[in-house]
Amino acid sequence: MTGQEGMSRRELLRHSAWFGAAVGLSVAGGAVVAQVAGPPAARAETARPDLRFVQLSDSHLGFQGPANADVTASFAEAIGRVNALGYAPDFVIHTGDLTHLSTPDQFDQVKQMLLGLNTPHVFTVPGEHDSVDDAGQKYRAVFGHGTRGDGWYSFDIAGVHVIALVNTLNLQSLGHLGTDQVDFVRKDVAGLRSDTPIVVFSHIPLFAMYPQWGWGTDDAMQVLSLLSRFDSVTCLNGHVHQLFSKTEDKVTFHSATTTAYPLPHPGDGPAPKPVTLPPGQLHAALGVREVSYRKGQRSLAVTDTPLP
Repeated sequence: MTGQEGMSRRELLRHSAWFGAAVGLSVAGGAVVAQVAGPPAARAETARPDLRFVQLSDSHLGFQGPANADVTASFAEAIGRVNALGYAPDFVIHTGDLTHLSTPDQFDQVKQMLLGLNTPHVFTVPGEHDSVDDAGQKYRAVFGHGTRGDGWYSFDIAGVHVIALVNTLNLQSLGHLGTDQVDFVRKDVAGLRSDTPIVVFSHIPLFAMYPQWGWGTDDAMQVLSLLSRFDSVTCLNGHVHQLFSKTEDKVTFHSATTTAYPLPHPGDGPAPKPVTLPPGQLHAALGVREVSYRKGQRSLAVTDTPLP
């Protein structure tokens, strides 16, 4: 794994698709293979995958600023894109920063909007904006039913084991999981076969993407080492508001874009502040992610699509 100094900016750019066209990603022979993805209607549909789900991230309901004058509308567009896929995803995940200021009204609004998704299940984890002043208590009051500790949990579906982690409640300079959560993962995966596909989702990346901006998790290696025996591990995160993929051994990391506003490339400026794009370009930097899995394959297929 990459050390705490993170990747160089050149390495980041080589692995990334920052803004613009959607990029479909899969893993072949341990390498990430990318291709530009067309709209859902243009993709040839073969036999139905055993598992299909969608990732949304960083809706930031309540944000006000020139980077996006109406984050509610763009989040509604993202939900509309999911509902227009032509199938009902097995579930939808939201990888945090559902709200911008974690107010009760913002949590209620995002909950009501998520109820409009055409899917039987919606799963979430909190971002740092969902725990502004109360260590996530308001978030858990709305979205924490059935979770453990500060909101982590796991479930099994179609032969895939999914783990939801919380790394935003004890922030120092980086995300943090803590001993209780590491112990949860240790016990959670102890009885699983090594050929079980693992999907992990969190808000902050589980690798040192750009520690100078807090884009990493200081104790992530403790969890990743527990997952090292598995043949296929896919880690999905938000937080960075831009597409990014990286493969280390049998672990593939995918950072998602946002439905609210883009953030700058790592190293562009002293801090990650909302980027205001020229008129007409915002929607190309916002989008949703589809993930599918077929039994017998080691990797999950990932397709990122911008909003229309």
